[in-house]
Amino acid sequence: MLTIVGKKQRFCDGASRRQFLKIGGLALGGMSLPQVLKAESQSSSAKVGKGLSHKGVIMIYLSGGPSHQDMYDLKMKAPKEIRGDFKPIATNVPGIEICQHMPRLAKMMDKFAIIRSLHGCPDQHASDLCLSGYPIGGGKRQSGHPSLGAFLSKLQGPVDRAVPPFVGLTTKTRHAPYSNPGVPGFLGLAHAPIQPDGEAMANMRLNGITADRLSDRKALLSSVDRFRRDADASGIVEGMDAFTERAFGLLTSSKLVEALDLDKEDKSLRDRYGRGSSSPAFGEDAGPHWMDQFLMARRLIEAGVRCVTLSFGSWDRHGANFSRLPTQLAKLDQGITALVQDIHDRGLQDDVSVVAWGEFGRTPKINKSAGRDHWPRVSCGLLAGGGMRTGQVIGSTNRLGEVPKDRPVHYQNVFATLYRQLGIDPANTTVADQAGRPQYLIDHRDPVDELI
Repeated sequence: MLTIVGKKQRFCDGASRRQFLKIGGLALGGMSLPQVLKAESQSSSAKVGKGLSHKGVIMIYLSGGPSHQDMYDLKMKAPKEIRGDFKPIATNVPGIEICQHMPRLAKMMDKFAIIRSLHGCPDQHASDLCLSGYPIGGGKRQSGHPSLGAFLSKLQGPVDRAVPPFVGLTTKTRHAPYSNPGVPGFLGLAHAPIQPDGEAMANMRLNGITADRLSDRKALLSSVDRFRRDADASGIVEGMDAFTERAFGLLTSSKLVEALDLDKEDKSLRDRYGRGSSSPAFGEDAGPHWMDQFLMARRLIEAGVRCVTLSFGSWDRHGANFSRLPTQLAKLDQGITALVQDIHDRGLQDDVSVVAWGEFGRTPKINKSAGRDHWPRVSCGLLAGGGMRTGQVIGSTNRLGEVPKDRPVHYQNVFATLYRQLGIDPANTTVADQAGRPQYLIDHRDPVDELI
């Protein structure tokens, strides 16, 4: 958290001036913000300018692996030990049926696309695959590859100097791979996601300067204390004054603080999204049922962020699958439909892509604990916005929901689609790694034709 000494001045909301400034505390993976800004400026392809329109993406990780056959691919003709307790309901798109516990989604299926035949997932509990297209491999997060948000930061840079291009809202979990917000891989910490209220901001402190003197640039620069110089492998500290000034401008910018302030939204809209809590869902070690984050993600994208990542729910249902999923599905149903409807109401449906998925599917056969176990042979995904063709189902699984049957789609093919809709050509775009070697963004570079 950025610490600035200030008077105990009270505001109408009951917060002191010092507390207000702390709202903007942001973490950058252990690297001081001036260093990040310096490194970012070395990106020759960064595009910055006032008034530029931009594309954005909201990536929703369903931590633990959602059950495809209990959401979008119900198998009513299968034996009872496979089909489970839930019933399908019709949607507003003829011929498409989904789970009874997602009625809001059913009423606006024309604004969504479902993929029922996702493959390419290992048996691995982690968000890595869903945020980069790569699982953990070789002892490295995302197999050493950058996340989609990190690539956007590198290739397109910030829309506004006062707003970071990549923000991770993912909450911390005991099982660390669940809470990866999208590491930057070989791109380095300059392109890591900024995380509100992260711990690493304790490394950037402005000591000996009061809130009354923040406008004094000379005093500000003289008060910067102990930036991490051990990361200065390429002259990052050189010219620190200019980048410290920009860091200060970002951290104290009202744009980012206001984007995180949901009280600025109309109460009826907040009620449409739902409120939720930052606590882990069901008290388990996974994501929260925090529908507020969907609204915060939309606000951040509008403020100029290019990519927002978040986690939602506890989907590792080895037991109590049919008693807990109704609650969880209803919360996801409320939050994601409110987000997509809001995007359409604001005319952003061609500019903001939304994807919601997990790391694998669940076993077709229900176990003795009334749950489903890990099933990496097939999974499912939900997409919306971004100018994509919606109101359709892509692919299918066999009679028991075991494997893709028609139109198998690799996770990376979805990433290729997202990159394309974000204005990046996945077939030809490369980025140099730390050794200077050009690397493609993904290995499977063909987009899903049905979506474009």
